[in-house]
Amino acid sequence: MKRIGLILLILLFCASMVFAGGNRASSGRTEITFVNLKVEIEEALRAYAQVYERQTGVRVNIRTYGGDADYWSNFDALTNAGIEPEIFTIEGEADYDNQKFAGRITDLSDQPWARDTDVALRDGTRVVGFPMALEGYGLAYNKTLLQRAGVNPATLTNIAAVRAAFERIDSQKASLGIDAVVSMAAGPTMLWVTGTHGLGAYLSGGLPYNSSTRYINMMLNGQVDTARLTSFAEYYNMLFQYSNRNTLLTGGYDQQVGDFVLQKTVFVHQGNWIDPNLAEMGSSFEAGFVPHAFLTENTDGIFVSPPSWLVVNAKSANAEEAKKFLTAMATTPEGRDFMVTKAGMISPFKSVNLTPSGQLSKDVQAWAASGKIYSWQFGKLNSGFREDTLGAIFTEMAAGRIGVPDFVRLFTAAVANQFGG
Repeated sequence: MKRIGLILLILLFCASMVFAGGNRASSGRTEITFVNLKVEIEEALRAYAQVYERQTGVRVNIRTYGGDADYWSNFDALTNAGIEPEIFTIEGEADYDNQKFAGRITDLSDQPWARDTDVALRDGTRVVGFPMALEGYGLAYNKTLLQRAGVNPATLTNIAAVRAAFERIDSQKASLGIDAVVSMAAGPTMLWVTGTHGLGAYLSGGLPYNSSTRYINMMLNGQVDTARLTSFAEYYNMLFQYSNRNTLLTGGYDQQVGDFVLQKTVFVHQGNWIDPNLAEMGSSFEAGFVPHAFLTENTDGIFVSPPSWLVVNAKSANAEEAKKFLTAMATTPEGRDFMVTKAGMISPFKSVNLTPSGQLSKDVQAWAASGKIYSWQFGKLNSGFREDTLGAIFTEMAAGRIGVPDFVRLFTAAVANQFGG
């Protein structure tokens, strides 16, 4: 009986170790877990994981949290259950600082891909994050509908021009067959649209790419530029007023993008990451970007940066296998085909000369080639503050419960409470 009891204890211990790791060897097979933030590439990523397993024998378990699901809540639930994924996603300095404090950061400076990109995430001289892609965003537009409305997208570089275009398009809704001018989402599950990418326009719109820290530095010191913030709020209030109310307040990612694909709107507040969705939904029209031109002066550029970086978890059991997976993704024909052809992303690696087929991605490349780009500064703020705190203020204005003056007042107070002395 004692022997049977000992065996049972050993079996229970082994089972608990498998559960705690969640990504260890199973039946002699090495497994790693990849926590993915980009819902739009999940299908392509899973397909590549299967290719990689056939090539190497290593299983890559994909867990995707994003879109309508809160990434960090799910990530924390995973790690609190004792599962330390080998690879996970961070969006910038604030996420990096949190995970560095938690002891999950691995130095990737010696990896072969690190010398092939200028946009890896760095901590001093150390490379600590694998750039997932280059992405860009502004207001994506349907070229055919704009032409029918008599609007030239090249002119939409200041708030007066944008407002006049919205009024013109709105007056033609019946003949254009649209429900609203813009597909916008500001509900509880879509706060990253407003509190992250929307906020990004306030932080760096119109500023030179390599010297664009003025407004983020002000925020980190508990201050805002009231005049700029007021112009910004007036622009977003206009987007809300020209949106489908149901999509604006209760719609999720699929509904927001779907309205655009079905040509029920002329614009959508998203980035080139929706290219795979446009293809999957059978979109056939030409598309491109105009700026988030909320200022009176011309701001002829869109926002381009790596959207996120992949980190190898120093607490995981198979960190070395995770490094091999990232290297394969960056350097092998199959990995590059996944990133550019299958997932439709713009590669951040200089030696890759593949071009994505998506029209929005091609347009991002054209903006970048012309030097008309602004940086992403929102990653220096914690996602909880950006979305739960600031995003909620956008939602209040979208719902009509507050106007522009109250938006500015609440935004200013939130920044002062978060960062003020």
